[in-house]
Amino acid sequence: MKAFGFESAKDLAHAVALLAEHGAAAKVLAGGTDLLADLKFSGHAPGIVIDISRLDELKDIEVTGDGLHIGALVTHTEIMRSPVIQDLFPALVEAAHTIGAVQTRNLGTLGGNLITCVPSMDSGPTLMALEADVVVTSAAGARRVPLADLFTGPRRTSLKPGDLLTGIVIPKENLGKPAGFEKFGLRKGQALALVNAAAAVWVDERKGAFVKPRIALGAVAPTVIRAPKAEAYLEGTAVGEDAMAEAGRIAATEAKPISDFRASADYRRELIAVLVKRSLATALARAGSRTRELVS
Repeated sequence: MKAFGFESAKDLAHAVALLAEHGAAAKVLAGGTDLLADLKFSGHAPGIVIDISRLDELKDIEVTGDGLHIGALVTHTEIMRSPVIQDLFPALVEAAHTIGAVQTRNLGTLGGNLITCVPSMDSGPTLMALEADVVVTSAAGARRVPLADLFTGPRRTSLKPGDLLTGIVIPKENLGKPAGFEKFGLRKGQALALVNAAAAVWVDERKGAFVKPRIALGAVAPTVIRAPKAEAYLEGTAVGEDAMAEAGRIAATEAKPISDFRASADYRRELIAVLVKRSLATALARAGSRTRELVS
């Protein structure tokens, strides 16, 4: 490991000032589960590492007037234990549970998982299906960016030098939107996804039809992606097994999986069809449960 500078940010303003000062030479340390491995095994070293792990203002989970805000430093374990997230978005809890080992979930942060930008990330698909934004803060102020626009390629984001991802926002119109998450790996625990999928959908109870379906896929393209053709097919379609199966088949045609030592592209397409159908079925079950809760 090569030598580098180190600064511990006192608060968000200090972190932003340090990033503005050091620009592209800086790397941000949050939970460290990805960065420390990169520092150890990569031949490249940053000019400086800026530690933001003590910034309490980035550790909140709260519902506000514009949606659910999750601080970038919220850990996967905290997501799993949050009563707010358990109630509104159990699919996020399920996705967090599949990330690494207990130690990784205790240290790893949601913001860090997104910034790493690996196509197989488990946090991305559910957030994408829920049309989440990320909050990016720099010396120029804070701005909201659609999560889909954060991802530009494997391990590449749209963040510029001086930018810091500080939060994730699920918009108020999607609060409580029923969602499901599915993952398939080569073993049950601590495995990268061969394919993961998430679906979120409202249901028109009077017509028995899908409303605003959203489907997202991981590990089948250079970044986490949406499946707009499958979504368009489902919009207004009567709820049923055949419709969900067809949406899965359409989603499989929208992906660009690769063949590698873990699985072939064709096998991954088969998985997409199955996992999309399962995630839709889970979302529908939750839609029915939430309707019964509101009526009772």
